[in-house]
Amino acid sequence: MTCFQSEDITVAPKPSGSTVPFEATRVPASDGGPSQGEVGRWRAFALLVVAFFMTVVDLTIVNVALPTIGVKLHFPEIDLQWVVTAYGLTFGGFLLLGGRAADLLGRRRLLMIGLAIFTAASLACGLAASDSLLIVMRAAQGFGAALVLPSALSIVMNMFPEGAERNKALGIWGAVGALGATVGVMAGGLLTRYAGWEYIFYLNVPVGALALGLAPRVVPESRLRTGSRRFDALGATSITGALVLFVYAISQAPQVGWGTARTVAMLSAAAALVVTFLVVESRAEAPLLPLRLFRLSTVAGSNAVGFLLGASFFAFIFVGTLYMQQVLGYSALKTGFAWLAASLTSLTFAGLSQTLVTKTSAKAVMAIGMALIGTGILWATQVPSDGNFWHNLAGPFFVGGAGTAFAFIPVSIGALAGVTERDGGVASGLLNTSQQLGGAIGVAIASTVAASRFHLLVHHGYGTASALTGGFQWALWVCGVTGLAAVPVTLVLVRRAEMSKAIAQSRDASVPTVA
Repeated sequence: MTCFQSEDITVAPKPSGSTVPFEATRVPASDGGPSQGEVGRWRAFALLVVAFFMTVVDLTIVNVALPTIGVKLHFPEIDLQWVVTAYGLTFGGFLLLGGRAADLLGRRRLLMIGLAIFTAASLACGLAASDSLLIVMRAAQGFGAALVLPSALSIVMNMFPEGAERNKALGIWGAVGALGATVGVMAGGLLTRYAGWEYIFYLNVPVGALALGLAPRVVPESRLRTGSRRFDALGATSITGALVLFVYAISQAPQVGWGTARTVAMLSAAAALVVTFLVVESRAEAPLLPLRLFRLSTVAGSNAVGFLLGASFFAFIFVGTLYMQQVLGYSALKTGFAWLAASLTSLTFAGLSQTLVTKTSAKAVMAIGMALIGTGILWATQVPSDGNFWHNLAGPFFVGGAGTAFAFIPVSIGALAGVTERDGGVASGLLNTSQQLGGAIGVAIASTVAASRFHLLVHHGYGTASALTGGFQWALWVCGVTGLAAVPVTLVLVRRAEMSKAIAQSRDASVPTVA
């Protein structure tokens, strides 16, 4: 998880004869809503944490239920990954737009709109009677989450001044994020086993409705006080459209053919939309993503690593879950407990990672973390069709879990290295976007590789278990190589001096980096 830093500013006119184009003047964060005493602030914070927790849980809660969902709704094997990918694409694709809209239109207002969309979409997911409806509603969930997360975190940053209180709040925020990922895996297994897969979505409904009802009473409203209310809707829709087309093209290519007119046309359209996005961002008055950020080598490198981290490890969770349930015959509950090996290892090494980042080289810690992730996944490529957890999965899970602890923290620091206060919010949002989109695209590619290999092996006379295992092994090779590819990216693009300066500035400001 990363932090959106948003400052309320008003633009003062340029003094006569001044060479400075304008100066930013701070104004009070709150312009309406409940008064915020000490108790009121922490009550509002508790509600915002609950909203954040729901969006994090939904990133992982669905994974262990995928095989059950596939059977109940008659999902084609190649399309099952869309239950995960649809959420990640809209979540990542609209995060930056959600943050910008919250700043301009009102953070509490956008929080409530996001909660309403997320809650209604969750109910629709549980009621879905077809695979198409479930995928559409998962996309709607992701869009709601893209409004909730930046709005909630912007409110937190405005409620707590820099120093000990903000430090405490962000520490809790980060811990809840880590807990949400673990709880998602466990809750998915428990609910699927004892209640039914629908309840992984129904769980959000009463929680979301309660949060929506309480928000006007306890959460303060705030927005940027500026004369301009423009936001870059064209930029958001063009880049999200490009990603959806790209993922859909590669997921369908094994069935329709890589060289067919349909596949080539969709990939060409995706490339054209990416070009459109770059043109729009270079000319927009208020761009969704200021391209000047990519002139900072460490920022660009850290986002590239964040993308590869999501593409490798999130896809590893997807492939590993399917292997355990479809090949080894694990129940959803047993699969959830198996993933605890990676989650608890990550939590165990988080403190050591923070110490190494601040006392040694954050760049080296980042490279080591990605090397561990890649190595752990490549170790998992050796899984057999008659494997078991302790002999074949425990080692890769422990190594990969340790890698995430060493990778996430320095990636978060590097994403803000050298960024001005004006761009702090969008730089933090960019990292979240990179990780979510990396995960969505990584899952799509891994699913496509596994399906292609599976059909080839079946065609050559392999049994179902052997063919499935062969497909998953190839997908894991892709995930592992993707993780290792982040090591040279780190060594080439990330600057050690910039990382050290960012750590020093974060320490001086008493604002922790939340991983």
